[in-house]
Amino acid sequence: MDYDVEARLLQEIDALKRKVQLLEGREETPLPTYQYSRIRDRDLKQLFQIEQVLAEQRFDAWFQHPVQVDEATITFLSELLEDNTALIERYSEEDLKINFIAPLLKRVRFKSFEKKIREYYELPMTYATEYFVLNGTVDFVVSEGLLESKKPYFFIQEFKRSEEHGNPRPQLLAELISAVELNGWQEIKGAYIIGASWHFVILKKLADSTYQYALSPNFDSTKLDDLCAIYKHLVTVKDEVFSMITEY
Repeated sequence: MDYDVEARLLQEIDALKRKVQLLEGREETPLPTYQYSRIRDRDLKQLFQIEQVLAEQRFDAWFQHPVQVDEATITFLSELLEDNTALIERYSEEDLKINFIAPLLKRVRFKSFEKKIREYYELPMTYATEYFVLNGTVDFVVSEGLLESKKPYFFIQEFKRSEEHGNPRPQLLAELISAVELNGWQEIKGAYIIGASWHFVILKKLADSTYQYALSPNFDSTKLDDLCAIYKHLVTVKDEVFSMITEY
């Protein structure tokens, strides 16, 4: 469903609920509700104490983790580029997802029947406090649970050709904060995509309930070396997530 249509429908539903409450004489002040797909930096700063840290070394353990890329995978990535490079900046969001992102993620293979974990596309998620509600549909998440999502581990916010369609970074950060709070964690990883560009993100919750996040350098997925690096970083995430699951 188109994000704008989804947001409008949710607003209409909230308005109808308020009308029913008013007619029944039990109107309540609704909590402010923010959609992941529409949240902006100013919203995040109103809701959370959050700051970016310039600490690329935070990615050292992640990016320097040894991952072997075999010849079959290099051939696969090369053919993926041959089929899509000329069109990536012209693709719609769905075109980009189906033609380029989904095949790459499938190659990584986040699904494990043994570990009872898999990837979810267009997954509804809600994080509610006594002061506000964050909800909406997340583009991609690796989550425990084969039949339904039980614990989200890693998010990717996919986007269209450029930031003219909206800034995916605050949207990803809102999803990561929600997952940290829902899981009771201190740290979580994610990534966001604008056309061919990938940025990886590490979000950390500090002892005073503030949040820090670090952004990786940009990876240009139309370049084979960068695409191989993206693939290796995703495999590292998969290995880390699988090692975290001890009960299966």
